[in-house]
This record gives sequence, structure tokens and C-alpha cells, in this order.
Amino acid sequence: MKTKLLILLALGAATIAPAQNLVIKGSDTLGAKLVPQLAEEYKAKHPGVSFEIAAEGSTTGIAAIIDGTAQIGMSSRRAKSTETSLATAKGVTLKPTIVAHDGIGIIVHANNPITKLSKRQVEQIFAGDVTDWSAVGGKAGKISIYTRNTSSGTYSDFKQLAMNNRDYARSSQKMAGNEQIAAEVGKNPNGIGYVGLAYLQASGIKAVAIDGRLPTKETVLKHLYPLARPTFYYTNGEPTGEAAKFVEFTLSPEGKRIAEKVGFVAPE
Repeated sequence: MKTKLLILLALGAATIAPAQNLVIKGSDTLGAKLVPQLAEEYKAKHPGVSFEIAAEGSTTGIAAIIDGTAQIGMSSRRAKSTETSLATAKGVTLKPTIVAHDGIGIIVHANNPITKLSKRQVEQIFAGDVTDWSAVGGKAGKISIYTRNTSSGTYSDFKQLAMNNRDYARSSQKMAGNEQIAAEVGKNPNGIGYVGLAYLQASGIKAVAIDGRLPTKETVLKHLYPLARPTFYYTNGEPTGEAAKFVEFTLSPEGKRIAEKVGFVAPE
């Protein structure tokens, strides 16, 4: 009887699938809203899977793939040549997969009379050449600049896309994520910052047109908005196991529907 019971217990244990833990690190742009929602939908279909998601900036996501502490690295920018070289030296192949397209929206306080800026004016403001709203057609007042921190892919992309790779003004205030920038601008009538498409509906802010174009799904998809960019998952070579299944889910019709609902532009 005892032997039979042990056999039954063993058979029962064999039918229970081992729990899978998927570690995903990196971009706040992807990791604050989109990836957690994708993970919730995925877990509903795969109840044996758990997720550990850390959204602390694109640099941390790529580093996590290089040092093997995550299966997927989220990034709102492409890997730098220095990161690729470091990965190669460690036997790691950084493979990017486009998750969705995004537009970096310039935001101001909802009561700011400014509705449009030229790309040149954006550069001048964020680099510190222009420090008062009256210089760009607004009411007199010292401009308060809010940016992402240096580990952010958006921080790097914005310098490239909007500032000709110039340095940010010394007076700029670095924030941990999109939601923090939106919150600060929403409280400050003289504030200006930038956020991804998914964060443009925050309370107290509005997007301004850049060279006559507002950041929308249509202008991003058609490459009409000057601050549009792709976002990525990075893996060590072709993803395998649960990571491969989650990447496939992200790019599936259901995953794309979630991306559009959150506010991103799904890849075609």
C-alpha cells in the first residue's frame, strides 16, 4: 500500500508543470504600461508563468542581456556600438525585435498658450539657449525643463532626434520615467518635457506640434512626425523557451491590439 501511494504521488507530481519565471528588464517607456499589460494577458493564458519586470531604463535592459540576468531586455533605443562590442566579448549576441513604434511628444502645461514649436526652438529650449517662454511666443516666465535620466533610451534618442546630439541645459531636471515628467509638467505652468505616445493623456498637460505635426499614431506610422522611433525587445540571439513564446505573443494580433490600446503604434 505504501509503495502504491508513493507511485501515485510521483505520478501526480509529474503532471504538475514546473513554474516558469520570465525576467524582463529595461525601458520605462515599454515597462511602465505596455509590457505589464501584455504579461497579465499572457498569464491568463499560461497560469504557470510568473513575471519579474523592472523598468529602470533601456541601458539597464541591454546590460541585463549582456550579463545574463534577464531573458528579455526592453529598450526604446538601438544598442550602442560599445554595448554590442561588450556583448560580443562576452559571447552574447544582441538580437533586436521591434515591439512597437512610438513618438516622443513635447508636452507643456495645459494652460500654456504655446501650441506649436519648430524643431529648432525645441533644441534651443532643451539645450538652454532659450530660457524664457516670451522668446518663443509665450507669456513671460522662466522655462522649467524636465528630462529622463541618463539610463533612459528616450534620454539618448531625444538628444539625437531633437537636439543634434547637444547636451541638455544644466538647469534641466532628470526624472525616472514618463509618468513623473508628465506629473511635474502638469503641476508647473512654465514646465516643458517629453513623453511617449502612451503618456500624452495625463492630467494637466498637452502636446505641442513640432514643425506643424502633432504626435499621433498616424503621423508616427507614416514617418511624418520628426520625433518618431521604434522600440525593442533585446535577447541573446534567437529567444528560446518562455521568452520566445512571450515575444511571439507580443507580435501576435492580440499583442498588437494591446499595444494600440495602450497608445503605441503596432508594427505592420
